[in-house]
Amino acid sequence: MDAARFRRVFGHFATGITVITTADADGPAGFACQAFAPLSLDPPLVLFCPRNGSETWQRIRDTGVFCVNILAADQRETSRLFGTRGANRFAAAGWFPAPSGSPVLSEALTWADCRVEAIHPGGDHAIVTGRVTTLGPCRDTTPLLFHRSRYTTTTPVSPYEPPEVVDTLLSWPRHTDWI
Repeated sequence: MDAARFRRVFGHFATGITVITTADADGPAGFACQAFAPLSLDPPLVLFCPRNGSETWQRIRDTGVFCVNILAADQRETSRLFGTRGANRFAAAGWFPAPSGSPVLSEALTWADCRVEAIHPGGDHAIVTGRVTTLGPCRDTTPLLFHRSRYTTTTPVSPYEPPEVVDTLLSWPRHTDWI
């Protein structure tokens, strides 16, 4: 499989951008992460997929806790900062501790404090499920998205139609209905 083609094809799938954080005796740590999704309502679970060799991932695994910071459209620089290796990320980003001690980015669209529930192999990444323990408030703005190697944000399909309520995505009763 050609890696460049793989990225190009799946770059057509728009993703939100999160910053996954933790804190330990060495201080705060975090990285920008596109591979994130809510997983389950009961119990409340999320998943993210860090690169196996990531130092931040090793620290999250060791602490057993993390915070998912969902970025807002006005946080492109935050995404770039946390996507850069070796940057002094927390010196440039305002934050406060979640109940677990993991950093909550001050201007995040919203956040979820979590504890590691399970870790599964996923090629050159790990598949991490986390149990949500605390949910933060939501800012009244749009999310930061990544699509076709560019930052973007949401726009309504039609400004004249009322918003759709799609509450079945996390609560579909039977997996056999998906077919």
